[in-house]
Amino acid sequence: MKYYWEEYVEQEGKWQSPPGEDLAAMRAGLGRQPGDVPRMWPLYRNLSEDGTVTRKLRAEHAVLGLYGIHQQGQHYSVHSEGTSIATALKLLRESGRFSADAVDARFIRAATASDLGSLTFHLRGLISQLKSIERAAPFDYTALLKDLTGWQRLNNQPRIRRIWASKYFARNTASKEK
Repeated sequence: MKYYWEEYVEQEGKWQSPPGEDLAAMRAGLGRQPGDVPRMWPLYRNLSEDGTVTRKLRAEHAVLGLYGIHQQGQHYSVHSEGTSIATALKLLRESGRFSADAVDARFIRAATASDLGSLTFHLRGLISQLKSIERAAPFDYTALLKDLTGWQRLNNQPRIRRIWASKYFARNTASKEK
């Protein structure tokens, strides 16, 4: 099974943009509950036959909304396998487009959010800023789905925070082995 954002990646040197109406539906879903936007129904990959809203569906709904913001107006895929959201946000920090302190503060507010709704709200602002830098810093939306699924269990949040912090605040220094 491929997630929506995985279907729109460069293949054989070509890239096809997702339909604008799909991206609009995704953006309309932000701040709403999974299943509340009928135009999103065909975009989900985690719907259950009994209509249960699972952690994975809640996470997929949030990720689709964030992807809809990030991909809008871009002429390349903003999904890049293997690049974490924290690494992309580090590029935003280093871009000089915004104050590093301001980006740090937004990142910390996102990383310390206690629930998925708050986290999604803060990531939405950061991703909107990401769009303003060159090539809009693509990242791995499938990895973000995994993180947001895990985020919904309080005992997973500290581990995810540590991983994000290590990638966001990592120094670009090479160590020499002897």
